[in-house]
Amino acid sequence: MELYLDTADVAAVKRLARILPLQGVTTNPSIVARAGVKLWDLLPALQDAMNGEGKLFAQVVAVNAAEMAREAELLTQRVPGVVVKIPVTEEGLAAMKILKPSGIALLGTAVYGAAQGLMAALAGAEYVAPYVNRLDAQGGDGVATVRALQQLLTLHAPQAKVLAASFRTPQQALGCLLAGCESITLPLDVAGQLLNTPAVAAAVDGFGREWHQAFGTHSL
Repeated sequence: MELYLDTADVAAVKRLARILPLQGVTTNPSIVARAGVKLWDLLPALQDAMNGEGKLFAQVVAVNAAEMAREAELLTQRVPGVVVKIPVTEEGLAAMKILKPSGIALLGTAVYGAAQGLMAALAGAEYVAPYVNRLDAQGGDGVATVRALQQLLTLHAPQAKVLAASFRTPQQALGCLLAGCESITLPLDVAGQLLNTPAVAAAVDGFGREWHQAFGTHSL
């Protein structure tokens, strides 16, 4: 399993990289724009926050195939090892086919259907990112889509991985993992919900309180 954070918050990445078994950080144009930090400054800062380890994902902004390919090449030149995110549109699929011989690592993003995700994998994407919560918000079933996509990739494009994205709750993320998804990327609020369960804190406080009452110390 691969666990990523979906954020441009460098301080949060540094804090959580100490705690979680992170494989890296995913970003997109909206996340970067909200952070207000230029991409060329942000990506090295995120890498530093992970102690120079882990994968970074950055997305092209262009909307036609030739420009998408040019931006993908620029990203890999400026940030070696970056995984380039390309929306799975008609132009995005064409860009993936252009880039496939170059060996640039690609992620097909903005996936709303299993067949759409399969096309991205066949076009050359190493990762495919279905939008789970956005599917749910539109009346669909995000986890079911992830399950179907995972089955399709296993059968027809085993070199590609589902990297499920767009979560509102931990239950959505766990549902994807139970559906066989190999990778997920979590927004900070969902990662926080996974880590901070009130019942756990209450139990730990109880252990410490009773130990102190019995032995007068908070250590062994």
